[in-house]
Amino acid sequence: MIAAATGVRLAVRLTPKGGVDRIDGIGLDAAGRTFVRARVAAPPEGGRANASLIRLLARALDLAPSRLAIAGGETSRTKQIAITGEPAALRQRLQQWVTTLHDRPEDH
Repeated sequence: MIAAATGVRLAVRLTPKGGVDRIDGIGLDAAGRTFVRARVAAPPEGGRANASLIRLLARALDLAPSRLAIAGGETSRTKQIAITGEPAALRQRLQQWVTTLHDRPEDH
């Protein structure tokens, strides 16, 4: 999670055509950076998987989908999601949410 002047950015690794829309937990990349693991049933064609991801994250965070946008990685599995709002409040909400993801058992 990165703070920005108008909100925060969240790293997400997305699996399109994953059979179901869900958050799978937290992962670490090779550099040790944290990202959210998510899957959506929609295929990547026409931005459908990205739109499903935005709706999924908005529901999970109890935010309006209009507050979330793909800020980087539009055609990549690893994406940067921009979330607009007061940065300190968003950081606190995201940190609480990420803590619940860490507590989930791994899905295999």
